[in-house]
Amino acid sequence: MFKLIHKLFIPLFLVLLLCGFSNDDLANIETAIIQQDYKKAEKLSGKLLSENPDERTENQARYFLGLSELRLGSYDEAKKIFERLSKLKSDPTLQDKVYLGLYDVYYLQENYSQAQDVIHELIKENPKSEFLSLAYLKLARVSLKQADWNDARSYLKKIINNYPDSLEAYSAQQLLEEKQYFAVQVGSFLERERAQQLVDKLTKRKEYAYIVETKDKSGKKFYRVRVGQLSLLSEAKELRTKLSGQGYPTAIYP
Repeated sequence: MFKLIHKLFIPLFLVLLLCGFSNDDLANIETAIIQQDYKKAEKLSGKLLSENPDERTENQARYFLGLSELRLGSYDEAKKIFERLSKLKSDPTLQDKVYLGLYDVYYLQENYSQAQDVIHELIKENPKSEFLSLAYLKLARVSLKQADWNDARSYLKKIINNYPDSLEAYSAQQLLEEKQYFAVQVGSFLERERAQQLVDKLTKRKEYAYIVETKDKSGKKFYRVRVGQLSLLSEAKELRTKLSGQGYPTAIYP
C-alpha cells in the first residue's frame, strides 16, 4: 500500500492520515477486547477487514478477530485464523501473540501436545521474545495437564529464577507450592463460609471435597472448592463429567 501511495505522489500528510485511520480502528478494536466486549471487537474487526486495509493492518485485525472468536468460545474459527496467521511469519511481536492465541485454542480443546509444540515453536523462532515468562508458564501448565510433573517444576523454577519481577513469577510460585495431582474445581469464592457450604453439600453426596486457599498478588484471598485427588487425567475427566451432569461449573485443575 505504501509503495502505491508513493508512486501516486500523495502528500505526506495524507499518508499519515490514512495510517492514523487504520490505527484508530485497531485501537477501537483493542479497547473493546480490553473491555471484554468481544462481540463488538468481532464486529469491528470484520468491518475493518472488509475495507481492504494494508497488509500490516489486515494481519493485526485478523489477530484481533481470532482473539474475539477465542473469547466467544468459537474455538474452531479462532484456530483457523491463528493457524493462517502463523504461516505468514510477519512482525515478530504479532507472531508471538498469534502463537500464544493458538496455544490457548489447543489448550482449551485439550489438545495438549499441540499446545506444547506451538510454544516450543515460539521460543525457537524468537528466543528473545518479550513473552518468554508467559510462554514458560504455559509450558508448565500444559506439562501439568499431561502429568509431566518434573518438566512442569523445571519451567516454573525457570520463571522464578529468570523472570522474578514478571507477573507470571507469582503464579509460578503458587503452582510450585501445590501438591501434584488432578482435581475438579467446582467453585471459587471470596467468602470462606460460602465455600464451606458447597463442601458440606458435596460431602453429603459422598464426594471428597475440600477448600484450597489462594491469594492473588495484591493479597486478596480466594477459597476454591475442589473435588478429588487423582493421579490420572482420564480419571479427572470422568469426575468432571459426573459433576457437570449434577449442574456444577467444572474445570480440571491444574
